[in-house]
Amino acid sequence: MTTLRAPEAPPLPAPLGLGDGTKSRLLSLLKSRGQATAQELADALGVSIPATRRHLCDLEGAGMLELSIEKPCGRGRPQHVYRLTARGESTFPKSYATLCVDILRHLEELYGSGSVLAVMSARENKLYEAWAPQVSTLPTLRERLERLTALLCEAGYQARMTERALGNGEVTFYLEQGNCPSLSVAREYRQLCSAELELYARLLGAPVVRETQIAAGAASCLYRVG
Repeated sequence: MTTLRAPEAPPLPAPLGLGDGTKSRLLSLLKSRGQATAQELADALGVSIPATRRHLCDLEGAGMLELSIEKPCGRGRPQHVYRLTARGESTFPKSYATLCVDILRHLEELYGSGSVLAVMSARENKLYEAWAPQVSTLPTLRERLERLTALLCEAGYQARMTERALGNGEVTFYLEQGNCPSLSVAREYRQLCSAELELYARLLGAPVVRETQIAAGAASCLYRVG
């Protein structure tokens, strides 16, 4: 009688930003197992327990792992068990952008290009409802722009506010974004960028002009405000 063997699962991709070292391998093991003790991880990697614990301590300090104490079924001493945190999970490649583009393509095929614009506008309205109480109620343009910059930083845009002096003693404000969290979508659907521009103008209560754009190949998105 022939015994059929299940094919081996392909190895998990290494988490982003950690190279191919022991820390990266530890995260990959926890990703595949869900949880493990230091002893189990050391055995799997062929690394000493003290060295494994040092790496685990570093990863826990970086917010990528969480430690809990669990008691095995029946008799046994409590064990220290490690799991990935949300931050640890985020180091692994995700296909969210590809999924989003695919959904928008299907939506466009079924209901026309206007449906994509309607989705972008609905997203803009939701963001406006969430951010307007924090931004639009501030008395000066400088304060509104400072608060919007902070919100964009929290959302992963690597935003910063700058100002340039004019000859008449006035200043022009600029909002710069060093990162586009939705770059794959923005490159194919510029409606996202248009909705974003309109959102900033509504929140700030001032004209906003985009001067450079990451989706068009620039190093950053630069907006002139006011």
